[in-house]
Amino acid sequence: MDKVLIVDDEDQIRCLLARLLGLEGYEVYEAEDCKAALKKMDTISVDVALCDVFLPDGNGVDLVLQMKKKHPETEIILLTAHGNIPDGVQAIKNGAFDYITKGDDNNKIIPLIGRAMEQAKMNRQGGSGKQRNGQYSFESIIGKSAVMQESISLARKVSHTDVPVLLTGETGTGKEVFAQSIHMASPRSGRSFVAVNCSAFTKDLLESEMFGHKAGAFTGAMKEKKGLFEEADKGTIFLDEIGEMAYDLQAKLLRVLETGEYIKIGETKPTKVDARVIAATNRDLKKEIEAGNFREDLFYRLSVFCIHLPALREHIEDIPLLAGKYMEDFSARLGKKIPAVSDGFYRLLEQYEWKGNVRELRNVIERCLIVCDEGSLSEKDLPLDMRKSAGTITGDPWELASIERLHIGRVLQYTKGNKSEAARLLGIGLTTLYRKIEEYGIN
Repeated sequence: MDKVLIVDDEDQIRCLLARLLGLEGYEVYEAEDCKAALKKMDTISVDVALCDVFLPDGNGVDLVLQMKKKHPETEIILLTAHGNIPDGVQAIKNGAFDYITKGDDNNKIIPLIGRAMEQAKMNRQGGSGKQRNGQYSFESIIGKSAVMQESISLARKVSHTDVPVLLTGETGTGKEVFAQSIHMASPRSGRSFVAVNCSAFTKDLLESEMFGHKAGAFTGAMKEKKGLFEEADKGTIFLDEIGEMAYDLQAKLLRVLETGEYIKIGETKPTKVDARVIAATNRDLKKEIEAGNFREDLFYRLSVFCIHLPALREHIEDIPLLAGKYMEDFSARLGKKIPAVSDGFYRLLEQYEWKGNVRELRNVIERCLIVCDEGSLSEKDLPLDMRKSAGTITGDPWELASIERLHIGRVLQYTKGNKSEAARLLGIGLTTLYRKIEEYGIN
């Protein structure tokens, strides 16, 4: 059973979280301070730790560092009292998976723990993120279609240079995989690849995260902090969702691209840095420029070399190759034989719209292998909405409901009652899953 450790000195909060996580199917342990938490982790193989910042015998930010040093496979989520304190950012630098605000973000805890749990399992199977970087190469990118080969060819050519690259395309098309592959094929491959999602932070937190700050620069800045640009010196920094960056912060990024230097928050002297910038967006930045949301000069500086990644519906001939690779991967993970696949199964895959692109295909294949009972895959193993859209299901709504009920029940059985993981596999929201469980009377 998946194990979660709650570290908080407030009994009421610990009990509330323990009850909530227990109902989700997790095996929950509790600790009231740093010492008790470290002792507990020495005796129990904890998957995810949920830690408060302010503890009686220490600080949660420093505790993250100690935990990751002794138990690098464990993922740690920090609970902060205030959403804008720099402790949260520093915790991530120390190795924390994420941080959330107490009280305001209760609805985010379950999905976040589910993602952290998935990452913890990957850590145990394949090592740390830095170790996994080695798997990224142009040879590992699946796609024989002309449009994919064109994108790969452009990426290969630019990888040996230092010019900025802008990756465009819909969500789920594999932009970070391309960024990693460009880095690994470049002369900088022996240095750090640092990724930051620009949509995951407020403007002030993103500025501190990217450029760092001087001690005393603002309330709570107890010591100097290196930014991610500094971490990526001589390496590559990947700025995902660049279209979400605040307008005034874009000017600071432009200065780095043009001069190779920036000023930390609270500093007066510039810091020099040599980091190759790769940016990605699913937005139309030219329209964002017209709307006044994105700087035109920054766009032209970032898009010195632009690579568009096609939507999956634009290279459907690659679907059997991609599906086959995912079947191989998930079969090994689930301890199953690679199934035989019917022509009708592939035909439905090729007919589907794939709004979530390659990422959605990967999730669908994972779900199919979970519900597959007979060692082979056919149309009936595909999600209900895919079969309905292809017109392969007829009958009254009661019949459809019974199929959906059976499918949800199978997935919940596979996840051992973990509803957040089941919702992820089903491709629906957690609230929707709870509603359907109640509607269908699933126990």
